[in-house]
Amino acid sequence: MPALDTNVLVRYVVKDDSGQLAAARRLIARCVGEGLSLFVPVTVTLELEWVLRASFGYVKDEVLQVLSNLFSAAELTFESERALEVALQLYREGTADFADCLHIALSAEAGEQPLWTFDKSAARVVGAQLLRTR
Repeated sequence: MPALDTNVLVRYVVKDDSGQLAAARRLIARCVGEGLSLFVPVTVTLELEWVLRASFGYVKDEVLQVLSNLFSAAELTFESERALEVALQLYREGTADFADCLHIALSAEAGEQPLWTFDKSAARVVGAQLLRTR
């Protein structure tokens, strides 16, 4: 199964470079035509969320919509998809950032909890616990 890098997904989502967008669409169409799905590593998903916010100014609701749409795309297969869905729900419902929600969800999926953190916002998420300095 072929895999996608963050920059391919960014071009596909943001549509800011017509040449790269066309190449991404051709790749996806070719793979779908061959009966292949495209693999998206969990690290690519994490980076995609960050790039959308940091480089393109997407707000939380826009990020949630993009990730939800990508997770439901039949032509894409996501690594740790269940943890990503849990992370998306935690992110939707809380104040912690997506990365922290994903760390918590992946830790839970591995059966390793709590996720100890100094981040007070992340510590409010079920599955995380605040590490105090005193």
